Amino acid sequence: MRCTLGVDIGTSSSKGVLVDPAGTILATATRAHDVSRPQSGWVEMDGRIWWDEFVELATDLLAAVPDAEVVGVGVSGMGPCVLLTDEDDEPVRPAILYGVDTRSTAQIERMTAELGVEEITRVGGSTLTSQAGGPKLAWVADEEPESWQRARRLYMPASWLARKLTGAYVLDHQSASQVSPLYDIEREQWHDPWWQRFAGTIEQPPLRWAGEIAGTVTAAAADLTGLPEGTPVITGTIDAWTEAVSVGAHEVGDLMLMYGTTMFLVATGEQTLRTPSMWTTAGAFAGTRNLAGGLSTSGALTAWLKDLSGADYPALLAEAEESGPGANGLLMLPYFAGERTPIQDPDARGVIAGLTLRHTRGDLYRAALEATALGVRHNVETMRAAGADIRRIVAVGGGTQGRLWLQIVSDITGLVQEVPQTTIGASYGAAFLAATATASDGAAPAITDWNPIADTVRPDEALRPFADALFDRYVRLYDGSKDVVHELAAAQRDGSPTPSTPENS
Repeated sequence: MRCTLGVDIGTSSSKGVLVDPAGTILATATRAHDVSRPQSGWVEMDGRIWWDEFVELATDLLAAVPDAEVVGVGVSGMGPCVLLTDEDDEPVRPAILYGVDTRSTAQIERMTAELGVEEITRVGGSTLTSQAGGPKLAWVADEEPESWQRARRLYMPASWLARKLTGAYVLDHQSASQVSPLYDIEREQWHDPWWQRFAGTIEQPPLRWAGEIAGTVTAAAADLTGLPEGTPVITGTIDAWTEAVSVGAHEVGDLMLMYGTTMFLVATGEQTLRTPSMWTTAGAFAGTRNLAGGLSTSGALTAWLKDLSGADYPALLAEAEESGPGANGLLMLPYFAGERTPIQDPDARGVIAGLTLRHTRGDLYRAALEATALGVRHNVETMRAAGADIRRIVAVGGGTQGRLWLQIVSDITGLVQEVPQTTIGASYGAAFLAATATASDGAAPAITDWNPIADTVRPDEALRPFADALFDRYVRLYDGSKDVVHELAAAQRDGSPTPSTPENS
């Protein structure tokens, strides 16, 4: 049976699928893993895990479908990440993850002062934030000079899998555009002066588009994975963009809203929109540009509450629904891991306002769901203010399985959300890109045939005044608490004690 294989390396797990030419999923497999947080603000992972889990997933999938004839392999992964390897492709240190890792604050400040905000934005499209790859490279050079001296190549999860499978050293344009400020977004190429200045000892990865073929499976990779030698492998890209592909939300005017460990938004257009509050990137395909944003927590926040309360998700969702809009007077800021867009504040922290002794865990869970919805609204309003033409919202990810969360997001944002039939995520999009890349002339599949829209969630217009008032309080709560919160974040980072009461009190 002809099929394509897609694998995505995510923050909390790796997922793989086998998909037939009509888009039907034949088999799925998952491997859970954890990130490492060795210090406050650090989030990293051993890059070797990515390949080990790919091998395990491929083996499981092929065993589940013995008559599978894999004609193409798709790869995808979280990002932008910084995995540096030596000349033998051995990692010199754990990979530094995307914007949830906030260690490079000093490098952001220094590079911004050296290069200038206006010039950085002109070349790369975005100001430098914790999402940018360039300052993370500079951090390694500054703080771990021995590792930096050994570093010769730069990888992200998708490009690492492509390298291990094919021997090709490549990176897709979308991922490269997030190695700010080292990529020129208008020229669609590395910006050589700044690459030499900040990454001169690293070999520049040649650039490809996500769906282009990077190479074919080598004999060594075939022995390890069971995939046929010579099978084409696409270049791949960052998971959020592959997820947008998986639901057909990558056309001009589309907004992809991904419900995952974090929340991610990608608006697609043709123009390069620049705003300091969001991320301007190349698209997954030639001729497109994206304005993107992301919450640092969403599923991570609900999982934290689940673990803290000892309840399971069905019970918490039922209690949250009973709590009702406004969570009985609770308002939460979801900044439990700092925040990415639009406030770009790594020292933001979670705040729960309005607590009383009568509040329940259902109220807290409802407040958490509403907090993420308020964060989505903050991002959408910022995108539109920057000129984004958002005509269509497509929801994807594990959080779409619960209707309550979707409804809360629609009610608070006022947006209609389309939910596709298959929401398994980026691994499915990677399999689709592989199917497209290996199709005969004129026989490429259409994602609307693979994955039609199955449900539409509409906002309750009667809740519009409530949502507007809640959003106003949400913005004011951050503004009113951030000075104290920043002091607390500094104490957490430095390990200093919090203020204590006088000894004689």
